[in-house]
Amino acid sequence: MIGTETLDRVIGKDVYDEAGQKIGSAGEVYLDDETGQPEWVTVTTGMFGTKESFVPIRDAEMTDDGLRVPVSKDRVKDAPKIDTDGHLSPHEEDELYRYYGMGTGTSNRMSGMELEDTSGTGMATAGTSRDTTMGTDTNRHGTVGHDTSGPTTDDAMTRSEERLDVGTRRVETGRARLRKYVVTENVTESVPVSREEVVVEREPITDANAGAAMDGPAISEEEHEVTLHAERPIVEKEAVPVERVRLDKATVTDEERVSADLRKEEIELEGGTDKPRRR
Repeated sequence: MIGTETLDRVIGKDVYDEAGQKIGSAGEVYLDDETGQPEWVTVTTGMFGTKESFVPIRDAEMTDDGLRVPVSKDRVKDAPKIDTDGHLSPHEEDELYRYYGMGTGTSNRMSGMELEDTSGTGMATAGTSRDTTMGTDTNRHGTVGHDTSGPTTDDAMTRSEERLDVGTRRVETGRARLRKYVVTENVTESVPVSREEVVVEREPITDANAGAAMDGPAISEEEHEVTLHAERPIVEKEAVPVERVRLDKATVTDEERVSADLRKEEIELEGGTDKPRRR
């Protein structure tokens, strides 16, 4: 359970739902007027943290990762849109109790005041009682309004400003796939082929071949036959592996410029001269 002594550990921490999904970052904490215990926490969501939703913190717990709340991320996403202007109106608080199924609160109403965040994350908001008889918001210092400094606190005024917190989120931009298909192309190659041709050879009668020449009758008819051969081209096809192809991913980093309107407080002097003083 979250108590007032652990508020400085809550502000700025990551907020997770009951299933362990990250919702956003803790912004402001609202206390119950009657018990003084934390009742609501605003959670900033979105790429630039521009959206804030109220989440019950009554049964939340701190973990090593941050703050875990007993509701789902989708439940927070669809929560009533209520301005985090430092206090909750009766209608706004009842709307939150009904939405989260919490019945009604123990206090009359809740409002907020600024609390210095010792964790270094900015300004937190803790709950303060609402003066229903006077019709004004009075914080724990006794001053009217939502600035903890003033004539009844100390001699300093707090000036705050918004800072741009830029981050990135991973999104799907497309898909690529490998597909293998068959194409046919005509290939022409030259191959040498050989063939046999008939060649008639004539030789004169000499002493060396006279015996063979006169071995038969003087006058006769004869036939001699030879077999001719030739080469013909033969085409055969075979499938052979030539390479392996796979898909891989490479990360390329580019720079994109983002801009947002930031608010900041300015302090001006009325009825005096703003002169620097040496210390």
